[in-house]
Amino acid sequence: MNNISIPARKKARELAKYLRGERPDYYYLKALFKELRTELEVRVPGSSRKLPYVPTEEELKRYYNAVWSSSNFQDMLIIKTLLYTGARVSELSNIRLDEIDFQSCRIRITQGKGKKDRMVPFPQSFKELLAMHHRSMKEKGASYLFESSWKKKYSERGIRKIMAKYTNKSGIKQQLSPHKLRHFLFTWLKKQGVDDAFIQPYSGHESRQALEVYSKLAITEAQEKYDKVMDRFPV
Repeated sequence: MNNISIPARKKARELAKYLRGERPDYYYLKALFKELRTELEVRVPGSSRKLPYVPTEEELKRYYNAVWSSSNFQDMLIIKTLLYTGARVSELSNIRLDEIDFQSCRIRITQGKGKKDRMVPFPQSFKELLAMHHRSMKEKGASYLFESSWKKKYSERGIRKIMAKYTNKSGIKQQLSPHKLRHFLFTWLKKQGVDDAFIQPYSGHESRQALEVYSKLAITEAQEKYDKVMDRFPV
């Protein structure tokens, strides 16, 4: 409970009398009140962040069985690409045919979140299926990896609708979104003992604390760690 008797507005006017002659700018006032909080030992309340929902392996298997049972090859490719690469839905929608490197089993994500480019991996076991689809799309004159019969790239909304359809078919209570598949991949890699420093080059996440460590890691080192564990991936 706040026991201060002087209203904040009145106190602000008193402080303004002392500061007006100095004509302080925003940044000075921001620094000033930061120092005031320190002097008065006022703590800034932290905001509690809810942990994201991550599907279990059992839920993922049920979901993928629903996809497999549909016999829709392109839908299966979309969901497997999301699962294996951890790409965001906007990034998946924008993958072009010439951005896939089958020799290295990597896909270039161009202008991802934060307008940054990066490479994401896919497992050797996925290479043949992806190559078949790639060849088929190329023969149709497509530019993007996933295009409709009208030669338009799949929209983010369209990909979300595809995913929602199989959530309903599988009977899973929680809707599985592209971002939840992304959470699953990175959580699963962590459980396999893959260090954050090796996951970061693929995830596109950055933090000031991690940058120094991550910058020292070559993409090939990260791929070696990824390849070692992906044989155990649930689907």
